[in-house]
Amino acid sequence: MIEFNLIEENHRRNAKFETDYDPIKGIGCCGSRVELKSGELVPKEMVDDPEFQTATDDDSRVKLRCRYDFEYWAVMCAKIKDKSTGQIVPFRLNEPQRRVLAEMEQMRRNRRPIRMIMLKARQWGGSTLVQLYMAWFQTTRLQNWHSLICAHVKDTASTIRGMYTRLLTSYPKQYWESISGEDPEFKPFEGSRNVRIITGRGCTVTVGSSENQEAVRGADYAMAHLSEVAFWCDTPSSSPEGFIRAVCGAINSLPDTLIVLESTANGVGNYFHREWLRSVNGESDKLAVFVPWYEISIYRAEVTGDTEAFYNSFDDYEKMLWQKGCSLEQISWYRTKLKEYPDRAAMQAEYPTTAVEAFSNSDANVFSAEKIELLRPGCRPPIAVGEVIGDAISGKNALKNIRFVEDSKGCLKVWQMPDNERGIISDRYVVTVDIGGRSRSSDYSVIAVIDRAPMMKGGLPEIVAQWRGHDDHDIIAWKSASIASWYNNALLVVESNTLETDNIGGDPSLLILNDISSHYRNLYTRQTFDGVTRSVKYGFHTNRATKTLAVSRLITMVRETGYVERDTDALDEMMVFRKIGNSFGAADGYHDDIVMTRAIGLLIVSGMPQPTEDDIKYFTSPVPTPERVGRGTMLPYHDIESLSEWQ
Repeated sequence: MIEFNLIEENHRRNAKFETDYDPIKGIGCCGSRVELKSGELVPKEMVDDPEFQTATDDDSRVKLRCRYDFEYWAVMCAKIKDKSTGQIVPFRLNEPQRRVLAEMEQMRRNRRPIRMIMLKARQWGGSTLVQLYMAWFQTTRLQNWHSLICAHVKDTASTIRGMYTRLLTSYPKQYWESISGEDPEFKPFEGSRNVRIITGRGCTVTVGSSENQEAVRGADYAMAHLSEVAFWCDTPSSSPEGFIRAVCGAINSLPDTLIVLESTANGVGNYFHREWLRSVNGESDKLAVFVPWYEISIYRAEVTGDTEAFYNSFDDYEKMLWQKGCSLEQISWYRTKLKEYPDRAAMQAEYPTTAVEAFSNSDANVFSAEKIELLRPGCRPPIAVGEVIGDAISGKNALKNIRFVEDSKGCLKVWQMPDNERGIISDRYVVTVDIGGRSRSSDYSVIAVIDRAPMMKGGLPEIVAQWRGHDDHDIIAWKSASIASWYNNALLVVESNTLETDNIGGDPSLLILNDISSHYRNLYTRQTFDGVTRSVKYGFHTNRATKTLAVSRLITMVRETGYVERDTDALDEMMVFRKIGNSFGAADGYHDDIVMTRAIGLLIVSGMPQPTEDDIKYFTSPVPTPERVGRGTMLPYHDIESLSEWQ
C-alpha cells in the first residue's frame, strides 16, 4: 500500500511546469526586480540607472529596459525559427534556457566574468541562448565588444550567420541604438569571409570552425562561444586544449567578458570530458551546467489506467526517476519512449537523466555508468610521482639498491608508499602488468599495485600505485619486478600475451619471465595441459575464456563497489569499455590497458588466501611444482580442464 497521497504528490510535481512566465510583465523572470506602477516587474538595475527618471516616452523606456532585461529584449527584438513549426517567432525562453540564463546573469550582475561549460542532451536551444545572449551585449549594452563563435564544422557557420542576419533584419528600428546613425545590418568586415560587423555598434562577430583554427586565432575578442567541443579534432599539431587555451587566454578576466564551452558528449577521456570533470569538481573557472530530459516540459504523457497500479509497477530505474522528483506523467513518457529503443542504454544516449549517462551512451558498454561513478569519491591526486629504480634498467641489477626517486615527469603515480610499519603481512600486495606497445602512438604499458591489507579488517582491496608509459618489453618486465620488490616483494602477475608474441616459435617461459624468475621468486604461474602433460608457465595468459573470467570479476567489483580506485583514468577507460563481438575492448580511439590491470589483478586477488601477519615475505620454493605453484595460482586443475580455450 502507498503510505502517502499519490495524486496530491504527483500534482505538486507537475505544478513546477505551470509557473506563470511573462517576459513582458517580468513575471517569472530572473534577477532582483522592482514593480512599477504599471504592474511590470523590471530589473532593479534599470530603476537605479539615472536615465530611468528622464526616459519618459515609451520608446525610451523600452530601449532602457532592453539594456538591462535580456528576457524582455529577447521577446521584443529577437526573432528565431521555431524548430517545431518552422515559423519565425519572437524568442521566448523555455524552462531550461531560463535556468541557464539565471546562472549567466548572476555572474554578470555580480561583476564576475561569465564562464560556463554546458553539456547538452536533446536540443533545447542552449546554443541559441548563448549566441543571442552575446548579441544582446553587442546590440544594447556595449560597443566595440567583439565575439567569436567557433563550431565543430564549417557548415555550421552559415547557420550562425543566418541567425544574426535574421535578428538584425527584423530588429525594430524604433528600439535600435546606433552610435553612427546606421541601421542594423550584419555586413562583411573589411572583406573578410569569417568576420562580420554589426553596423551602428562597432561590434564584430567572427564565425569559424575547429577545422580551420588558424583563421580565428589572434583577434581581439571579449566573448567566445565554442560549440561541440567534444568533437573537435585532437592531433599532435592541433588540439582543442591548445586552441581553447590560446583563445581564452586572450580574453581578459573582466566583467562582461564571456566564455562558454558547450557540446553533446562524445565519450570520455577527451578534452571536453576532462574540463567538465574539472568544473564539476570546482577546479575550473567555469560553471558546469547540464539539462536533463525531465526538465523539458514537453516530455510528459498521460497515465492510462489505474494510477496506483502504474506506480507499483515501477522498475528500479523508474523508482530512481521518482526519487529524483519526476511526475507520473514524465515516467509514463519515459516508459513509452523507451519502447522505441533496443535497450535503456540506447535511450540514455538521446535522453540522459544524468551527466554520467550523457557521457556513457553506448548500448555496448560493459560497465554501468552509475556504478562507475560510485568509485569516483575514492579517486585523488597521487601523493608522489616519480620512478622506482635499481642499479640497472634490466637484468638482476635492476633488483639491487631499489629506491623511489621523485620526478614530476615520472610515469609512476603513488597513492600509498609501501608499508613496513606493521611488520610483514603475507599475501598483501599484488602487482599486475599489461604490456603494451613500444611507440608513443601504441597502447600503453600499465603496472598496477593492489593492497590487500584492508581486507584483514573487513575492508576492500585498493589501488596504491600505478605506472603507465611506453618502453621496450623487457625493460617493462624488469621495471614491474622492481616495483613489486619495492612493495614488499609483491606477487607479480605479468600478462604474457605480448611477450609470447615477441617470441613466436620459442617458449617465453624460458626467456624474459624465466630470467626474472631466477632473481624474483614471487612470480605468478599458471598450469597448462596439452592433453598429456601438465606443466607450469610464468605469466597470466589472456584468451577468450580467461578474459571473460577477468572482466566478469571486474563487473562484479564495480557493481558492488568492491574495491577502492584511486585513478580517474581507470574510470574513464571503464566508461568506453565495450562488448565487441565475443570479446571485450576499448571503443575506437580509446585504451583499455588500465582496465585490464584491474580485471586481472582483482581476479587474482579473489583467489588468494586472506592476508595475515607472517614471517614469510614471499613464496620461496626455487622451482614451482604441480603440487604448489605459488600463492597466485588462479584455478585448480578441475576448473582449468573445464575451459577448452585455456591454452
